[in-house]
Amino acid sequence: MAKYMILIYEDEKAYIDPAPEVWQQAMDAHTRFAGQVGEKGGQILGGDALQPTATATSIRGDVVTDGPFAETKEALGGYYLIEARDLDHALDIAKLCPAPYGGVEVRPIMDVSGHMG
Repeated sequence: MAKYMILIYEDEKAYIDPAPEVWQQAMDAHTRFAGQVGEKGGQILGGDALQPTATATSIRGDVVTDGPFAETKEALGGYYLIEARDLDHALDIAKLCPAPYGGVEVRPIMDVSGHMG
């Protein structure tokens, strides 16, 4: 099994002060997704939702600035680290990941274990 990141990019304005039922729908969708990953033979190794981009601190060289590096319509709002048989399997799983206000990106995790001292 290989490791993949499912990166969730959405318009974060959709989550500013959501009604309780909207928030509950999002939580229900992610709970359902977690079950579907197992049903598809994959495994979630970790994941989290991120605070809004306004809370970000960016570092370029030795310059530290408040906020994200670039303004974008869709921002990284959360991620899942999964195990899947191969990229096709990871994509099959990622298609189920809730992202109603944007989309997801799937990236393989680079194995650097042979390069660590």
